[in-house]
Amino acid sequence: MAPRSFWKGYLKLSLVNCAVSMVPATTESEKVRFHTLNRATENRVVSRYVDSVTGREVDEDDEVKGFERGENEYVMLEDDEIDAVALESTRTINVETFVPKDDIEWIWYDTPHYLTPSDKVGQEAFAVIREAMASREVVGISKLVMYRRERAVMLEPRDNGIILWTLRYGDEVRDPKEFFSSISSEKSESGYMQLMEKFIEARSTPWDPSIVDDPVQDRILDMIAKRKKTKPRKKAPAKVETKRPSNVIDIMDALKKSLEASKK
Repeated sequence: MAPRSFWKGYLKLSLVNCAVSMVPATTESEKVRFHTLNRATENRVVSRYVDSVTGREVDEDDEVKGFERGENEYVMLEDDEIDAVALESTRTINVETFVPKDDIEWIWYDTPHYLTPSDKVGQEAFAVIREAMASREVVGISKLVMYRRERAVMLEPRDNGIILWTLRYGDEVRDPKEFFSSISSEKSESGYMQLMEKFIEARSTPWDPSIVDDPVQDRILDMIAKRKKTKPRKKAPAKVETKRPSNVIDIMDALKKSLEASKK
């Protein structure tokens, strides 16, 4: 079953446009996830936001985003204020620039998404945009608001659909010269090169997704499956201790004192 789209909008190229939807191309749903438990009670441990100064728990309605402008000074912004900064690129992928795909190095690629037409009416327009890019062997570059920031995105035709890659910001990619310039550029001796090339040729194989399987997760799943077969130990009912406030008078004590006073 295909996952539900997390973004819907329009793909536009000049006068041609169509409704599209997008889903992340990768998933972590199969990843083994653990809860943190109290070893003594086997109850789940919950986390809460607390005020860093008072130590008191902060109610969800009182949480607000803040940008630090000085020591212990913040500019506060509400969620509606952030959402209100609407740009055209919030719901429209307007493709205006095209570049050869090989011109964009892999290091600029961030997160892949699958882009598909969201209705039958737009399938023809979608196909025209996809095939036009494929025939020219180019990718489209556009801007799109995702995760509350406007990002540059790359549209790559793939099979019957389009892969939309978010691209990293310029200040996120370090210059490789800072790290590689000190490494010697001398060529290796030909004898070593021939041996290494033969070794690489012997170990070369077609790509298979099983190469990137996670053996650690497989072992953890096996261990969990074995533990499931064992009988769980009986869990003691949780005791909720309530301390009697010191300013509340015990009823029995009060009655005894009243009885003694009446005897006197």
